Amino acid sequence: MTPTHFAFSSAFMLGLSGLALHRTHLLSALLCLEGMMLSLFLALSLWALQLNVSIFSASPMLLLAFSACEASAGLALLVATTRTHGSDRMQNLNLLQC
Repeated sequence: MTPTHFAFSSAFMLGLSGLALHRTHLLSALLCLEGMMLSLFLALSLWALQLNVSIFSASPMLLLAFSACEASAGLALLVATTRTHGSDRMQNLNLLQC
């Protein structure tokens, strides 16, 4: 395993473990998702550079566009839940109520 492969996989696993284990605030969950998407973007970019194939050159930009859409939707949900529930704590959210 190369050092760059280890760095990207450990960054992704760190974000995944933060998402799975530290779920007190919605903002921390969104930051963990963004860290995971950033590590995937960097890994996909370096993979496309190593292959030297022009077909894969657009895929990191597509992933970056999807992560920007995910971030904007997550921040909109954060603002909406903060306005309705008063905080962003995950324990206060009850998904069974309308």
